[in-house]
Amino acid sequence: MLRFLPFILVAGISTMLFGQEKKTGPIIKDFGKVWTIENTDYQIQEDTEFKVVFDIMNTPEELGQRNASIETAARFLNMHAQNGVAKENMKVALVVHNKASKDISTNEAYKNRYGVANPNSEMIVQLMDAGVEFIFCGQSSISRNFPIEETIPGVQLSLSAMTALIQLQNDGYRLIKF
Repeated sequence: MLRFLPFILVAGISTMLFGQEKKTGPIIKDFGKVWTIENTDYQIQEDTEFKVVFDIMNTPEELGQRNASIETAARFLNMHAQNGVAKENMKVALVVHNKASKDISTNEAYKNRYGVANPNSEMIVQLMDAGVEFIFCGQSSISRNFPIEETIPGVQLSLSAMTALIQLQNDGYRLIKF
């Protein structure tokens, strides 16, 4: 409980000061909470095609914790949809490699390795259902011993993360790396 206390305090203070809470949806219903921002000076170009690729290479140390970098894709979709950008104008891809390789494992594969269900699986399924692409680095698949057969159905295997990142950027996707 104590480790969640700072989060609870910040959330409570934010709600008191600004009178609002973070919200999910409308695209990803259970993940990707965002704040409502009123009266922005820098306006969203709602009719622009937003093509984004997230470089996902890190993972939380705690096995039961969701990967916040993956959840960023849900936040991206929900935030822009809440502000008038049509789902059809958002193309999202995640290139997964390095330590994050485990986060795209099926529940069964994750349980076999770590003894618990994959905390990311439902979020990944919802993202895929919304049209988000998950591209897995073939080099990480082999070096980290995560065969594509043990990943959530729909994950695509690429030669490498580098290859996928270059090709997506050549196709007009903009790289977001946290």
